[in-house]
Amino acid sequence: MPAKPGRLVYSSDAPKTCPRCGWPVRDCRCGTAVDEPVPAKIVAKLRIEKSGRGGKTVTVVDGLPKNREWLKQVARELKQACGTGGTAVETGVEIQGDQRDAIRTLLTGKGWTVKG
Repeated sequence: MPAKPGRLVYSSDAPKTCPRCGWPVRDCRCGTAVDEPVPAKIVAKLRIEKSGRGGKTVTVVDGLPKNREWLKQVARELKQACGTGGTAVETGVEIQGDQRDAIRTLLTGKGWTVKG
């Protein structure tokens, strides 16, 4: 059976791999290979999500740079300010509950532009 057109079957080109997870850099699963620098002007987008969470409400701060360590630090600050749990995801932070007002005041106090 011939190969489909456009489908790569074999390549002698060795792709660069992530030293931490071993995946190719373009498909890295751990996030170390794609750390972006933190810009001087940050625009954060706030939204509420319920779907796929068993009816629980989550406040999502999205549109942040892909910098794993910086996102963990931001998530920690937001969790402490709101007094709830949360996590850092690929391009944002998820905080448990409807915490839009508290998060908006905290982020605008840091000089960020907040939409939503």
